[in-house]
Amino acid sequence: MLNKDIWDMVFSNQEWGKYPSEDLIRFIARNFYKVENRKNVKILELGCGPGANIWYLAREGFSFCGVDCSSIAIEQAIQRLDREFSDWRQRGELIVGDINNLPYQNETFDAVIDNECVSCCDFTTSTSIYNEAWRVTKYNGKLYSRTFASGSWGDGSGEQVGFNRWICTEGPLAGKGACRFTSMEDIENLIPHYHIDSIEQVCRTENNMKNKVLELLILGSKV
Repeated sequence: MLNKDIWDMVFSNQEWGKYPSEDLIRFIARNFYKVENRKNVKILELGCGPGANIWYLAREGFSFCGVDCSSIAIEQAIQRLDREFSDWRQRGELIVGDINNLPYQNETFDAVIDNECVSCCDFTTSTSIYNEAWRVTKYNGKLYSRTFASGSWGDGSGEQVGFNRWICTEGPLAGKGACRFTSMEDIENLIPHYHIDSIEQVCRTENNMKNKVLELLILGSKV
């Protein structure tokens, strides 16, 4: 089953988060809250899903674009924005598309967001996507990438389908297609063009602290 079909099924049958993470809010606040006219700040989200982060960007007055392979997710995001922000199309767009072939000019965006989207792809494709994201990022623009980390619950379970990539049978990724788990050693080759400003680990536990879900929060700049 293709990733698109898997995620169409997930978004059709599962209630998804409606609000952004504190980490993403902090990233946007630190970089862009002081800008006098937020409409002049243009932000792209790769794999925007049903639009939790896009909703936040719209609410805060930024310009935005969201791209996702799932038409179901894009329709859900559009419906939510239509309900809450009647003028959102004046500064935003949502499209069904390929994040490895973005329909945007070089140096279009002040920031690119990847919230556990690129980790669905194999290593070679992921590197290509990060390169494509770099292409459309303005100089001095920012990257926010949150990705599942090696050793997280589910890593090594199920069927291996590439480098550090598994169709998991355990953990939060079970039933959601293939996921690539990122190690610290991977990052230099995975994201070759952005300057890496910081890497932090995000950890939560589930099942009464029996299982750990580990993520890497990678922040970068185009310099």
